[in-house]
Amino acid sequence: MQKKIIWASLAGLLSANSAVFSQDLTGTWQQIDDKTGSPKAIIDIRKESNGTFTGKIAKITPRPGYTPKEKCINCPAPYTNQPILGLDVFKNLKFEGENRYADGQIIDPLSGKIYSLKGKQSANGKRLQLRGYVGISAIGRTQTWIRQE
Repeated sequence: MQKKIIWASLAGLLSANSAVFSQDLTGTWQQIDDKTGSPKAIIDIRKESNGTFTGKIAKITPRPGYTPKEKCINCPAPYTNQPILGLDVFKNLKFEGENRYADGQIIDPLSGKIYSLKGKQSANGKRLQLRGYVGISAIGRTQTWIRQE
């Protein structure tokens, strides 16, 4: 009987540990352009004191035939004329359970538009699908980000 309790406790700890890992978005992610499939930027995701996640542009990935903007020109306050490098591109993303996130906001620094944001992390924690949308999530775009080691 005691062995069963020990094994049940161990199994519970292991499953709890994998749940904690899967909800941890903190780290460095490669943003992949959903239109071209090429890398766009390196994003550092951090967990805020209120438990939400924020993503900051750490590096803009050079792409052939593309000259990156330096500032967020058409962006609303407080993003107006802010450098794109170092910009908090998304904020307030909340863990909802089962590798799902919701209630965030993301800005497209090239157009200055702000979208609602939700996401889903893969079971192994290496891929993150983020969907920016207006109103309902059916009207939006999804990007896959890849965790950097």
